[in-house]
Amino acid sequence: MDLMHLAIIFACLAAGGILKGATGAGAPVLAVPAIAMTFDVKFAVVILVVPNLLTNLWQGWRFRHALLPAPFVVGFAGAGAAGVVAGTVILAFLSQQLLSLIVAGAVLAYILVRIALPNWQIAYTLGQKLSVPMGFLAGLLQGASGLSAPASLSFLNAMRLERPKFIGTISAFFVAITSFQIVTLIHFGLLSAHYALISLAAFLPLFAFMPVGAALAKRFSRENFDRVILVFLGCIALKLVYDALAG
Repeated sequence: MDLMHLAIIFACLAAGGILKGATGAGAPVLAVPAIAMTFDVKFAVVILVVPNLLTNLWQGWRFRHALLPAPFVVGFAGAGAAGVVAGTVILAFLSQQLLSLIVAGAVLAYILVRIALPNWQIAYTLGQKLSVPMGFLAGLLQGASGLSAPASLSFLNAMRLERPKFIGTISAFFVAITSFQIVTLIHFGLLSAHYALISLAAFLPLFAFMPVGAALAKRFSRENFDRVILVFLGCIALKLVYDALAG
């Protein structure tokens, strides 16, 4: 891997760290499609697993007292763990073109939900009933594309949780699914010792730029920050679709 490739990966991870620092979640939403646009989906998914695990362990510990009730968290995270195993099977056997289209579709779905349903709200009683199916869907997307956000973040955002409860609950969910994802990636030979070291190194730029995101979030309104991110994501998704169809 030459210096240019390393610089691209660093920039993508830094952008993901900025988003996570600003919002508390969503680093893969930027980093996975951006890395996949230059390399491939499998590489992007593998590179993000260790940063995902470590950053969410850190956030989960910080907000460990702000979790939703145990039945919700256990059902949501447990179903996500089952879904990520099924999704990793898809990742292991589908072609690069189809995987790129899945990533692009997941990103576009996330954008559409954010635009079409800005005031969508789910009551806690309904959210508890939906936690298992939504957890499984989010895990399936995470395993197949590295992006659970269209299901996981949209679902918890719609419950209008307080920021500490949102971060604590989504962090617990990500820790659970990423732990199972790592085991499944190793089983299918997608996460080698070499890639594990690269993934561990990828944690550094992502974590280092999280404070930058937190600082930017104080300077710009949430609405303007979201608009910039959504436009950027839309361009990446369209580029992935073009590359997949042209290839």
